[in-house]
Amino acid sequence: MHLYNAWLPPPVAEESKKEKESFSWVVSSVKNSYKHDDPESVYATLKWVSVIDLFLKAKSEVSLEDVTVLVEFGLELFYVSQNKLYAQVRWGNILVKLLNKHRKKLSLKLKWRPLYETLIHTHFTRNTGPEGWRLRQRHFEATTSLVRSCRKFFPPGSAFEIWSSLGKSLLENPWHNSSFEGSGFVRLFLPTNLDNQDFFSHDWIKEFFHLWDSIPNCQFWNSQWAAVIARVVKNYKLIDWECYLPALFTRYLNMFEVPVANGSGSYPFSVDVPRYTRFLFSNKTVTPAKAIAKTIVYLQRPGSSAQEHFEKLVNLLEQYYHPSNGGRWTYALERFLLFLVISFRKRLQHEQLSIDKDRQDKQYLGRSERNFFVRVVLKLIDRGQYSKNEHLSETVAAATSILSYVEPTLVLPFVASRFQMALETMTATHQLQIAVTSVAFVGRSLFLTSLSDSAVKSVDPGNGDEFIELLMVSLSNALLGMDANDPPKTLATMQLIGSIFSNMSSLDDNIDELSVMPMIRFSEWLDEFLCRLFHYSYTWNQAVNEGLHSSAASGTFLVEDGPYYYCMLEILLGRLSQPLYNQALKKISKFVKTNILPGAIAEVGLLCCACVHSNPEEAVTQLVKPILLSVISSLEGTPATGFGGRGICGASVSTKVKPTISPALETAIDYQLKVLSVAISYGGPALLRYKDHFKEAILSAFESPSWKVNGAGDHLLRSLLGSLVLYYPIDQYKCVLHHPNAAALEEWINTKDYSNDKPLAAPKWHIPSVEEVESANELLDRHFRMALDDLSRICETKIHSDPGDEKEHLKVTLLRIDSSLQGVLSCLPDFAPSSRNGTLEHPNHAAFLIAGATGSTVGTTKLREKAADIIHAACKYILEKKSDDSILLILIIRIMDALGNYGSLEYDEWSNHRQAWKLESAAIVEPSVNFINSAHSKGKRRPRWALIDKAFMHSTWRSSQSSYHIYRTNGNFGPPDHVNLLVDNLLNLSLHSYETVRLLAGKSLLKMIKRWPSMISKCVLSLTENLRNPKSPEYMVLGSCAVLASQTVLKHLTMDPKAFSSCILGILSSSHHESLKSQKAINELFVKYNIHFAGVSRSIFRASGNNTEAPDFADLVSQITSMSFDSTGLHWRYNLMANRVLLLLAMSSRNDPTSSSKILSETAGHFLKNLKSQLPQTRILAISALNTLLKESPYKLSAGEQTLPSGNVQGSRKSSLEGELTQIFQEDGFFNETLNSLSHVHIVTDTESASSRGNHGSSFQSLADKSITRFYFDFSASWPRTPTWISLLGSDTFYSNFARIFKRLIQECGMPVLLALKSSLEEFANAKERSKQCVAAEALAGMLHSDVDGILEAWDTWILAQLQNIILSQSVESIPEWAACIRYAVTGKGKHGTRVPLLRQPVLDCLATPLPGTVTTTVVAKRYAFLSAALIELSPQTMPSTEVQLHHRLLEELLGSMCHSSAQVREALGVTLSVVCSNIQLYESFNHEHSLEGEKRDVANKFDGKSWVQFLKERASEVLMSIQNTSQSDSLDTATNISSENGNSNGDSQDDVKWMETLFHFIISSLKSGRVSYLLDVIVGLLSPVISLQETSSKDLSTLAKAAFELLKWRIFWGPHLQEAVSVILSSANDSNWRIRSATLTYLRTFMYRHTFVLSSAEKQQIWRTVENLLLDNQVEVREHAAAVLAGLMKGGDEDLAKDFRDKAYTKATTLQRKRKQRTLSSSQSIASIHGAVLALVASVLSAPYDMPSWLPEHVTLLARFSGEPSPVKSTVTKAVAEFRRTHADTWNIQKDSFTEEQLEVLADTSSSSSYFA
Repeated sequence: MHLYNAWLPPPVAEESKKEKESFSWVVSSVKNSYKHDDPESVYATLKWVSVIDLFLKAKSEVSLEDVTVLVEFGLELFYVSQNKLYAQVRWGNILVKLLNKHRKKLSLKLKWRPLYETLIHTHFTRNTGPEGWRLRQRHFEATTSLVRSCRKFFPPGSAFEIWSSLGKSLLENPWHNSSFEGSGFVRLFLPTNLDNQDFFSHDWIKEFFHLWDSIPNCQFWNSQWAAVIARVVKNYKLIDWECYLPALFTRYLNMFEVPVANGSGSYPFSVDVPRYTRFLFSNKTVTPAKAIAKTIVYLQRPGSSAQEHFEKLVNLLEQYYHPSNGGRWTYALERFLLFLVISFRKRLQHEQLSIDKDRQDKQYLGRSERNFFVRVVLKLIDRGQYSKNEHLSETVAAATSILSYVEPTLVLPFVASRFQMALETMTATHQLQIAVTSVAFVGRSLFLTSLSDSAVKSVDPGNGDEFIELLMVSLSNALLGMDANDPPKTLATMQLIGSIFSNMSSLDDNIDELSVMPMIRFSEWLDEFLCRLFHYSYTWNQAVNEGLHSSAASGTFLVEDGPYYYCMLEILLGRLSQPLYNQALKKISKFVKTNILPGAIAEVGLLCCACVHSNPEEAVTQLVKPILLSVISSLEGTPATGFGGRGICGASVSTKVKPTISPALETAIDYQLKVLSVAISYGGPALLRYKDHFKEAILSAFESPSWKVNGAGDHLLRSLLGSLVLYYPIDQYKCVLHHPNAAALEEWINTKDYSNDKPLAAPKWHIPSVEEVESANELLDRHFRMALDDLSRICETKIHSDPGDEKEHLKVTLLRIDSSLQGVLSCLPDFAPSSRNGTLEHPNHAAFLIAGATGSTVGTTKLREKAADIIHAACKYILEKKSDDSILLILIIRIMDALGNYGSLEYDEWSNHRQAWKLESAAIVEPSVNFINSAHSKGKRRPRWALIDKAFMHSTWRSSQSSYHIYRTNGNFGPPDHVNLLVDNLLNLSLHSYETVRLLAGKSLLKMIKRWPSMISKCVLSLTENLRNPKSPEYMVLGSCAVLASQTVLKHLTMDPKAFSSCILGILSSSHHESLKSQKAINELFVKYNIHFAGVSRSIFRASGNNTEAPDFADLVSQITSMSFDSTGLHWRYNLMANRVLLLLAMSSRNDPTSSSKILSETAGHFLKNLKSQLPQTRILAISALNTLLKESPYKLSAGEQTLPSGNVQGSRKSSLEGELTQIFQEDGFFNETLNSLSHVHIVTDTESASSRGNHGSSFQSLADKSITRFYFDFSASWPRTPTWISLLGSDTFYSNFARIFKRLIQECGMPVLLALKSSLEEFANAKERSKQCVAAEALAGMLHSDVDGILEAWDTWILAQLQNIILSQSVESIPEWAACIRYAVTGKGKHGTRVPLLRQPVLDCLATPLPGTVTTTVVAKRYAFLSAALIELSPQTMPSTEVQLHHRLLEELLGSMCHSSAQVREALGVTLSVVCSNIQLYESFNHEHSLEGEKRDVANKFDGKSWVQFLKERASEVLMSIQNTSQSDSLDTATNISSENGNSNGDSQDDVKWMETLFHFIISSLKSGRVSYLLDVIVGLLSPVISLQETSSKDLSTLAKAAFELLKWRIFWGPHLQEAVSVILSSANDSNWRIRSATLTYLRTFMYRHTFVLSSAEKQQIWRTVENLLLDNQVEVREHAAAVLAGLMKGGDEDLAKDFRDKAYTKATTLQRKRKQRTLSSSQSIASIHGAVLALVASVLSAPYDMPSWLPEHVTLLARFSGEPSPVKSTVTKAVAEFRRTHADTWNIQKDSFTEEQLEVLADTSSSSSYFA
């Protein structure tokens, strides 16, 4: 039994034992409600889903057999309801909950294939059904969660099947979008359970890394693979990861996009993942921080090098945690820290709990490993603690809390020193709040550490005391921390006090050995604390009085910003010893008696409430009684109205003058009553002594003429009833359990250790006694029954002549009724349901599902029924006579809500409280691993009071749910008649002219019809009538839309044909409501309906003819069709809606076997005509519709067929739509008009951005219209299917949906379409307007890709010529569209794009034909652009030999024309070259070598017998030499000296520059496209030109070189390529040109950062030496640059190299300094060498920007001594020292202790600014 259930109030706990059998009954009912022969009966099982959820949330004990049966049955239902998405969503979600809850106990074997097929069928095929996208999204989420939960149960061999069928096929072509989907699927499905352990071998891991590397710089890709590897590392302990660690950590380091060496902080370009894929396989965080952290934690093993790697990673990342280095990366780093600590805690918990079973496991973390891990993470915590980003500082505090239980000796001193610093700092006040929070979070570990003997012995004695001292200092400072002007700090203080006292078993002044804090006198502390609290109450009161609040509950931030204030008071007063409690009570009682603070009602009230809760008897006498008597005496003298229940006085009272009371008295009474009402919440039996006083006070308050006092009386009555009849825990905050090791501490509990045989101290509940119930009944009698009689008397006999009096009387009477109902909650029994078949006995089980009760029963069902009748009458009366009085209406709605929605008040109470618990702080949680006293547990521990609070809330939730579902699931019971009355009233009120009234009534109405679904239909019919009726005023329309747009109603429409057609026709015939608000509401309702559309009920199709009730489907369709023509003169939005509904109906009927195909073909024809509609929106919708409706494609050739078999076979394959469609497009000029009207959709602006692709010229659509037109996601059918990265193609307005319509139309109706299109197409392709050319491009693309019979002949006769014209035409602006057209035409078919379209080869041949020599450069560039667009779409690994030969021909042509004179052509050449080369490389990597030997030889001969890679590299180095020589000779030649013979060489050098520019374009586009993984051998060879040509005389060349340089910085090299790169860098670093040396240094900084894990130590040493030598360079810029690089390298984690360098630098500088002093240094010593020595020191100093390592003081001081040297040394020293002071300013107060007096003086001399006049 769960702890919360064992701790329920005893009567309820007893009941809850029956839940086991009631669950069994539910399971069998579910099975019985499904009939195997009727697929529709799935819907009948849905009402049980929420009942099953009920048992899960109630944490009931259920038998495992039932759960197993339910899971298996649920999965069967899930698979059966393939097209019923809504049913799948509901069952999917509940199965996830069941599997997750019982996953450890269930033993199932589940297949993966059906789940995969469900996903593919619903989301990854083109036959998207009519369902709305919100439903699809929920379906995808439900299904993927289900896969994650079932993964654990996949049988052996699944991993192998999944990898071979998903992994291999999807990941072959890395440049196709299906590879992204593939990675998503692999991540989702690949199981890592024990059954599949054999699959994860070293071969698999190698293949895995190879795949991961195939797409660089793509966060989505990285996230998928990182998640897989994290699971593998965690679940399989036996794999040895050592050899993969460098590669893994390199990847992880580079996944954090942080700015390295003032570079940019994000990938300069990232591979573009299609929107839908990103949306479906979401990767929520920017960086997959969770996966990285998990992997790192589980890789930690004794003796593994993962530890060093981890430390190095942290050393590199820690600087980005510092407050001054925040940025977009902070979020990812914060998550990383959080998950590191959480995964670490989980791992330790798992190991500690299983350690007893298996002591031999080598993998477990020992003491030293734990210590190491905590020490490393502390670096991040230290940096991030005072971050300006509050998420980070909160995470840091929580992490500190968890780690303090693992390694208190490391963490607690850190917290203590930080707290000290925060107290001393004057400037950064926000630090104090964070420091206080940190102490609050580690409060318990401070106590435990100081009291556990082991800790005191292991550390030097007296060390335990420092922690106690810290607690005392913080407690005394807490008093100062309460500051009305600084809410965060005050709340942190409250949290601290609560945290400290939750640990102590009692607060006492006796100084004995048990005392925890001997040095603090609690009585003095308490006095001081209360004084401060009272002082703040005055302050708050003044603050509030300036802008007076009216409601009682509106407190200041103390009450509103979380539960800390109240919890702290409760804990404090609950733990005080008796003498201290009496002392406190005296002070509080005196304060409350003598002060009236209307601005601090809630604060003072809660203070009194805490006193009463802690000791009711004493507190009621000393606190409650005096206030009560004072209120009664204040009210005695005031005038009375006679409305409050003392008996009606005659109408004669009504005199001309209204009785009133003075404002001051009113405020005072209001304040005292409200404080009382809060104070007595938990009074219970102690209040009975004063019950007559209470009755008197309440009566007098209701009699008072002031509405404010009436309201306060309402609070008091509510509170009194509640404290008499409800169940609530008492003595909740007293300490019952003492800690075994230290009696002065409280033992905390966790819910999971609870078992039936060892009950923990259960809470004492307030169970109402007989007297309390009697008292409550008397109050009800007086203020509920008699008030009802009053009410009916007012309404029937109209006793008041004066309407003002009548209104007052009504108000007070309704207030009394409302107050009584709100007080007793669901203790007043519910209505009995009406029985549908005449019998009223309960079936044996239906009357019980789960146990729950709010308190003892008071009153009877009869009383509730009487109330409903009278309120029904009163509502009528008020609507007739006082319909403009919102107060009365709101009161009456609240009463109806309380009467009809049994249990909803408790539900609200629970959900509000739940919000407060979300803020649960780490201060009252002890994690499951606790190494301080080695008490590990299965779950978090909390103080007993916190768990009692949760149990109380659990009980409240149960009471709201216990009777909610009982009758819903049983068909024999209908809603009670009284509920019918209430629903009618609420329906009227939800159409009221006041918005507040409408909203409240609508909410309440929805709750009722949700509980009794049979009433929905009635509501829908009456509300849609309001939409149709032209006379309905605006507010009725708004009210109707608000109710209809709710989920409850929309779900019901799926099941109920009558309501469905009424709703649809109601919306479509509401165009006569002209006002803006009505139109907006109707529009939103329609959009909502579409988003949540879940299909229509099957019964609507069957209803035809035999059922007069429901409309005939065909009639409905024709009725709507008639509305959807342009000619009807409807507003375009209604035309659009009608068309949309038509589409939904047609799509729904397609799934039904009985419906006729006539409807489909008519609809398709209708939409084809709509293509030439005058309304742009309708055209766009028609496009979506045709894409969905044209399905059959009889004319399409299947793979391998060249022509269709002729003859009669042809006839049998006709499409059902063909006849209808042919007739339409054969009309004269049809296509001309259509193309023309489609061209209007293309709005071409100059600024058209690439991101709006595919969003149909979005500029002219408002958001609401977009949501109506763009109805379904074209999920994975979205084109293009390969990443788009070629920038020179510009942004096109080519809509693939349009192209697809033409394609589908041709496939549906064959060649006649081509003939009809031909002339229009030719006309439009040659048109001047770009928008017309766009449409022509789309039509041509669809045609070329259609693969129908006869297309080859058409190609020969006219299409080829047309294409050649397009290539040769001069027009420039429509190039992007035509490029897209060609790209569409050669796109591979099928999901993975591997089937070749018929016309691909002819199109490629046409493009590859060389151009005539006379054409302009634009045409040349255009041809290359077209070529690159076409070649992107090929699948290189499956190219037929014709395509391979084409590639080689092109390669030869491209390499031959790299010196082209036009820059535009050079760019196009570079791009095309990168595509061609990468395609060739990928093709060759797939082992096609043997077949190509001959071909290769031919190619090699063309490049001087070398391969093209060799050729490129060698040519590049020759050209580089020649450019450098030219530029040198240029600088030597003077202008006068240019002679004629120089011209020739100049021409050559110009060619060289052009060749190099093309090469740079090649490099840039290789890196941008992500294809670089296959071109690394070329790219590495080209590093040298990129570094060397940063600064040249040719501006364009340098710009390109810089661009390539920026991109190269992000590239990671592996293996042999890395060695080659290092050698290139080393040689460039020694180049004779200093600019090249400097550029090399720039590259080195990022290069070392990116490769720090994979470079060998020899390579690192070489690089260090090289950079050290550059410190002595003769160019000053290079020297300074080298120092900056060295400072960066020293942070980078190679400690040995860094230490070595520092020592050398220090010795060298010391000797220099000594020589300087003796003046023995001859002047021959060059400036460079002195500057070099000083710069080496500077590098050391700047490498520790925020810390103070032991070596730093000496180094800084030595550096400061050089300040007297001549420039540039002097300025270097001054700058460095200033930078040192700046970075250490925050913590200088503490860090300066590391320096000696003398050192500080030297520093002061340097940094004081020199005088002007010196």
